[in-house]
Amino acid sequence: MTVSNEVSVLDRLLTDGVLAAACPSRTVLDHVTSKWGVLLLVALSERTRRWGELRRIVEGISEKMLAQTLRVLEADGIVHREVTGSVPPRVDYSLTARGGELVTRLLPLMEWIVDNADDIVARPSLSQELSTDA
Repeated sequence: MTVSNEVSVLDRLLTDGVLAAACPSRTVLDHVTSKWGVLLLVALSERTRRWGELRRIVEGISEKMLAQTLRVLEADGIVHREVTGSVPPRVDYSLTARGGELVTRLLPLMEWIVDNADDIVARPSLSQELSTDA
């Protein structure tokens, strides 16, 4: 292992107080790592999409959660909402530059999750292990 003059990622995170309860990063972490937030970011990773298209792609999301999550991501400057003045109005959603940067970091994590999900889910949970011991 070589000694580096660079501060490690963990050292930077600890110095910046990311583990502190009052750190604003916790709010952002909650927004961008919620189940629906992650799935919507993945759905928007390649191109602009309309509301109905997002609803079809992200199976299981309710209209309420779709609207709520998109509003939060828009308020955070991660998703851009564009309304076209047509009849009926057309609403398109896309990633901002910040959202695009986030997604480039998120997609490798999602790839790891997809690669490992079957094995992880197939493992017995702690509650299953405890019930078989009884």
